[in-house]
Amino acid sequence: MPWRRRSLPVRLFRGFIITILSLILVPAVVGATTVAAFLYLPLPAKLPVAKNTLPSQPSKVYDVNGAEIAIFRQHDINIPVQEKDIPPVLKQALISAEDQKFYSHHGVDLQGSFRALIADLRNKKVKQGGSTITQQYVKKAYTGNERTIDRKVREAILASQLDRQVNKDEILFRYLSIVYLGDGAYGAGAAADTYFRKPVSQLTASEAATLAGVIPAPSLYAPRENLSGAENKRRIVLKKMFEQGYLTQPKYDEAVAQPLWLESQGPPPGPVTLIYAPRGESAAKYPYFVDYVRRYLVAKYGEDRVFRGGLTIQTTIDPRLQDLADQTVAGQLSGTKSPLEMSLVTVEPPTGYVRAMVGGRDFNSSQVNLALGGCPAKLANQQYEVEPQCWSGKTVVGGGTGRQPGSSWKPFVLSAAYQKGIQPSKTYNAPATYKAPGCGKALGNSEGHGGGRINLKEATAKSVNTVFAQLVRDAGFPETAQVAKDLGITSSFFSSTYIGKCGQFALGVIEVSPLDMAAAYSVFANRGLRQPATPIVKVIDDKGKIVEDNTGRQAMRVLDESVADNVTAALQGVITNGTATRAQIDRQAAGKTGTTNDYKDAWFIGYTPTLSTAVWMGYSDAPRSLLNIKGVGRVFGGTIPAQTWARFMKPALADIPKTKFSDPAPIKAPADIQKLIKRDVQRQQFIESGAGRSPIGTSTGKFEDPVPNAKVDAPSTTTVPPSTPQTTILNTGPGGPTIIGTIPR
Repeated sequence: MPWRRRSLPVRLFRGFIITILSLILVPAVVGATTVAAFLYLPLPAKLPVAKNTLPSQPSKVYDVNGAEIAIFRQHDINIPVQEKDIPPVLKQALISAEDQKFYSHHGVDLQGSFRALIADLRNKKVKQGGSTITQQYVKKAYTGNERTIDRKVREAILASQLDRQVNKDEILFRYLSIVYLGDGAYGAGAAADTYFRKPVSQLTASEAATLAGVIPAPSLYAPRENLSGAENKRRIVLKKMFEQGYLTQPKYDEAVAQPLWLESQGPPPGPVTLIYAPRGESAAKYPYFVDYVRRYLVAKYGEDRVFRGGLTIQTTIDPRLQDLADQTVAGQLSGTKSPLEMSLVTVEPPTGYVRAMVGGRDFNSSQVNLALGGCPAKLANQQYEVEPQCWSGKTVVGGGTGRQPGSSWKPFVLSAAYQKGIQPSKTYNAPATYKAPGCGKALGNSEGHGGGRINLKEATAKSVNTVFAQLVRDAGFPETAQVAKDLGITSSFFSSTYIGKCGQFALGVIEVSPLDMAAAYSVFANRGLRQPATPIVKVIDDKGKIVEDNTGRQAMRVLDESVADNVTAALQGVITNGTATRAQIDRQAAGKTGTTNDYKDAWFIGYTPTLSTAVWMGYSDAPRSLLNIKGVGRVFGGTIPAQTWARFMKPALADIPKTKFSDPAPIKAPADIQKLIKRDVQRQQFIESGAGRSPIGTSTGKFEDPVPNAKVDAPSTTTVPPSTPQTTILNTGPGGPTIIGTIPR
């Protein structure tokens, strides 16, 4: 019958739907019923013995030759705190920030937990949180941090049982006694002492909100590490306390008006929440580099393992080069005052080893490492053709926000152009000003110079902005951003809806760090092979097992040799007869100057085949013009930064034979280049094998393994939380970006 023939597909479809619902809903309902039974029925249960949560062994840090340079350990490990010592305001801050239903649920927030459980089942792995304070304590005291659904279910059951056996205030006390609060401080007692120099019982609302704000990501929000991020979290927690009725309007207004202030910044301008330096902590010998090492390790292995795991850490720092870097920067800054700052980072191209790092004039005073950059904020309603690597949470950021590189960005444009087959001999008009089609404003060359036609090699040496504003359109905007990202600029991105296509992208509008710039230029020195920058030679755990070994890593090709060598040839001209003649060091070298609008940032990044070094100069408090400094009326990248680079590099390479760059081969056709380069570097693995090398003549260390033939651990999956959003780069509107102007070379 016709109606029966028509109903067959309908019946099949209904059967399919029922099968799908059975596969998804039935397990979920059964699982929910089972968990609910464990949580609410009077089942017999006995809590296991809590783990020892006290810190254990410190980790020791050594230079490349095996000399100890720092110890990573917890502060104030034996500060007794009793339940009566925990002030109500700290409990209220914790509840407001972490678990607003704490006093009403039974150890588990079922709605949040089931939402997270369904998401986990759907993804077949743990994707969401949903943990209460009780669950967070259970994770620390009983179950550990394993990211599995089984662990989450066991955690929920134990949390429910704990809630039945222990009163709420006791749970808060236990949690606050062991929670990690940054800078090696475990427990509220240690944190109150190390940050505020007072007993936990005397915490103010502002101080309590600061500690509660640190808990989700101590490596990101600890006030000494990231003052602006900690301040932002403090305000968020205070607002939640006010909204939940824990603070009256006058108390809230009073607390908000007490911003965080580091003791090292000098006398506060008014009411503040004062953050002290660590009590009784001796300064590390090389504080900027040690800060970098700590951030790197915490991002990869977590605070507990770094501060309590008894690691033995051999780093890449070369004491001779570090001492030389410190002396060079100090000499160049002598006669000036803070907040004028300078940073210098040097990387070894064949290995990626960071040999020296200076992040300012005095880390112990500022607690800010300007050698390390930030991560751009992801804005809503923006299209990102290239996303920054730092959004993955797997790169080292922090310390500074990063600064615009100016014309030192141009080698990435040149690389993208060469990869498209554009030749160094190609000529462009070089007018004093240039306005891209469809753009509202023109950009110009330094001091208005321009005229005639010029080839790319000469345009690079003379840093002609108007040529590169045209070249980036031919090379491609996302292609240029991708090249910078491939070479190691972790903040590199492109958004046509945000930055636009008016040519200013070629002139360095994305904020970068000295570390990233030194690492990226090292790829040119290494003829297109990339070794990611690292401060680590080897990490060994307390049982003698190797957990990280960077000796002899295989490099990854990100540029064809012909492209890298032709970029180097162009950058040699910058030093021999271009904008950086002050960087000449009596041997072949290549590099690029960079100066931003109104001389607010000045850069020189240069390299030889054996060392790549970045120098940045600027004001640390806020970008402002570098004028009348040590006899220099206007500081370009080719003045003090180039001079600083030469004063460091010449003695650094004094004992190294003079090595010439390879003569560049002709640029290949784009199709041939693409066959040789795997463009998606995100999918490639850096292989670690073989023996260590030491191209610049320093020892990689006779650092003996505690156990012969030690086993290598699998790579860690621990990631660092996203960075605090940084300053916006450009404002756009009809006709393109509005912040466009003369950018000096």
